[in-house]
Amino acid sequence: MVTVLSKRRSRISGDDITNFYRLYQKAVQNLSYSQTYFPQSEVTFYLNALVSKVHNLLYKDQVSSFKQIRQFFGTTFIGLLLEQWKFVIVAMILFAIGAVGSYFSLLNDPMHIYSLLPQEVAKGVSPEQLGKGGGAINSSLMSTTIMTNNIRVAIFAFAGGITFGILTVYLLVTNGIMLGSLAALYWHHGKTFAFWAYIVPHGMIELTAIFISGGAGLLMGYKLLVPGNYSRIFQLKNQAKRSVQLLLGTIPLFVIAGIIEGFITPAAIPLAVKYIVSLITVIGLVLYMLIGRLNMSKMKITKDFDS
Repeated sequence: MVTVLSKRRSRISGDDITNFYRLYQKAVQNLSYSQTYFPQSEVTFYLNALVSKVHNLLYKDQVSSFKQIRQFFGTTFIGLLLEQWKFVIVAMILFAIGAVGSYFSLLNDPMHIYSLLPQEVAKGVSPEQLGKGGGAINSSLMSTTIMTNNIRVAIFAFAGGITFGILTVYLLVTNGIMLGSLAALYWHHGKTFAFWAYIVPHGMIELTAIFISGGAGLLMGYKLLVPGNYSRIFQLKNQAKRSVQLLLGTIPLFVIAGIIEGFITPAAIPLAVKYIVSLITVIGLVLYMLIGRLNMSKMKITKDFDS
């Protein structure tokens, strides 16, 4: 089927088009059946990739770049995310383990921060500094530190999949330790409300992006660890492509988080307003997922009807 479309357009005959239509329809029908009864099968992934490749070859001159981008973020990314949601949840749990553990550790002794965090970070939020009335400024600086760290963690958490997910697990847990430690330290100094006001407006989106990136890394690591009937090289090539798409899907999330970080977090506005911004971001994420899921359902109905 791909060979038929690989010919120059001027050399494609009527028989080629007829043959393509027959093979394409058969592949789509098999994909529909496989997605219904064997959604997690390797055959389903293969058919999905084959149908997508052939579709792109056929319509590559008819689909604009903007439409491709809209389709990716509107349906493709959502579809991949829904397929791999278990790995995203595992990433969130690993992060939570680090955060909760470090939080309760510092509740018992705030000085544990020097053993849990890098020295430069620990010194930047030492109890002496926090006691001088610079809570808002220190919180803003720590928010920037966490944002930069989160972007780096997201990239390396994805790439850590090639280490069978070991590096991904380490990064998720240690990043959770950083947030949990800072939260406990600010609690000791009665600045919990201010601390989270400087974290959650951009943090809700940022952490979502990290969990998705971490889930992509865990997925790749799992497929390398448990390759099934395929070689690890095949699984690496196949899952790396899917994981890269998940990582690319987080780029707008980091962009939005960066805008909020630059204009909302340091703004001299009531702390309650910053919490409202965080609530709006959560609602936006939920609506994005719901609309994407709805678009996927419409596309599936259209595809089934055409079949």
